[in-house]
Amino acid sequence: MEACNNQVLLRGTVAGEAALSHEAHGIPFYRVPLAVPRLSGREDRVNLLCPHAGPEDPLPPPGAYVEVSGEVRSFNNRSGVGSRLVITVLAREIRPGLGEPCNRVTLWGALCKPPVLRRTPLGRDICDLLLAVGRRYRRADYLPCIAWGGLALRCARLSTGDPLGLEGRLQSRTYQKTVEGVTQERTAFEISITRVLEEDGAL
Repeated sequence: MEACNNQVLLRGTVAGEAALSHEAHGIPFYRVPLAVPRLSGREDRVNLLCPHAGPEDPLPPPGAYVEVSGEVRSFNNRSGVGSRLVITVLAREIRPGLGEPCNRVTLWGALCKPPVLRRTPLGRDICDLLLAVGRRYRRADYLPCIAWGGLALRCARLSTGDPLGLEGRLQSRTYQKTVEGVTQERTAFEISITRVLEEDGAL
């Protein structure tokens, strides 16, 4: 079940108004932006997907400090507008936030393409991975992950189909892309790996 394969815990501040995303099985889902500070002083902007059952189940208002537990979700954007792979957090539970900001993701899945090892201009190793994390009904979420330094070198030795468990954080970054001569600013999401896991714990 995906609750064991895919867990996320966030504490941060609601950064804007909720907007209707879609409806599934008669339940509307709203997209709610959440700002989660990093230790560096920067912040990650994460899009929550919140089911809204009615007045007895209110959506968090802008400015609220909340704690969210749920799963990371992906879907393919075929509209031709924006990123092709859209990453959100399906909010299973939202409650008042207590304690320091938190951005913790735990995933178990399998690599669905070969890792890509590269190096920054300053000589630091980076490895890009795409992890398939199973859901119910034979569905899966395809989640981009990134490892640094020694973890990058280790992940680069993996092959397509290899199982992988990891802990990390869901981070956002902005980039520019030129489409038909027009430069657009877009946001990409990825899991920054902090630990690689085995069944009996972290390596």
